[in-house]
Amino acid sequence: MPLPQTVRYLEPSQSAGKLFVHRGIEGCLVMLNLLRFRDVADYSANPELAPAATISGAEAFDRYIRHTLPFLRESGGDVAFLGAGGPLLIGPEDERWDMAMLVRQSSVTSFLAFASHEAHRAGLGHRTAALEDARLLPLVELPPPR
Repeated sequence: MPLPQTVRYLEPSQSAGKLFVHRGIEGCLVMLNLLRFRDVADYSANPELAPAATISGAEAFDRYIRHTLPFLRESGGDVAFLGAGGPLLIGPEDERWDMAMLVRQSSVTSFLAFASHEAHRAGLGHRTAALEDARLLPLVELPPPR
């Protein structure tokens, strides 16, 4: 009997994209990225981006960030926080996230323009090669508690 395949989340589904747009978020939003890297980057889906020598998933993600930052900033966004992860303090003991990243974007419209920018999309293969799994949670800032 074949082993069950692990589900990987690297891109939003069409239904998740629709829900995101229909939330009606106004103004600034922050995208919480949880990232789990491959030990070795897998460029099989984008061999044209593959480096000459084998690199780690973390190194491939660094290539993605360096490619992406100019387009992110041009769209009104920026990386607000980048942090090394590890095992969870609360949650499944066998679950880990290698990196957490908060990306601040000026609006949903700006985020969508960034996400669909052709030059930005040309470097997405580095992200795909880098990641074993990911989560992306759009956050809307609330007023501070009183």
